Amino acid sequence: QLQASGGGLVQAGGSLRLSCTASTRTFGNYAMGWFRQAPGKEREFVTGISASGVNTYYADFVKGRFTISRDNAKGTVYLQMNSLKPEDTALHYCAAKSRLVTATANEYDYWGQGTQVTVSS
Repeated sequence: QLQASGGGLVQAGGSLRLSCTASTRTFGNYAMGWFRQAPGKEREFVTGISASGVNTYYADFVKGRFTISRDNAKGTVYLQMNSLKPEDTALHYCAAKSRLVTATANEYDYWGQGTQVTVSS
């Protein structure tokens, strides 16, 4: 089970830090991803991190602004979001899968409930 938190309302240019905590002792075996879905749009890949935390992947639209990290001892993955833009407004989901990070949502096995990020202009 994944529990996401940290969303909220922020002005453009501001920052938020999302967290996603897993209730499993095998958290360190899973690659983790963050996805987002805006109203009327498809769910899209934002970023992912390998099980060990060594490898990270970012969608082009967040490179240089967002940073993913994880603490396997705490069973938690983080998403630091800086320089937020109104177009970042969406419901943000964390997800877990075995093996490698991919950008395809239906390849993920477990999903958090989503946390809303709203960026005002």
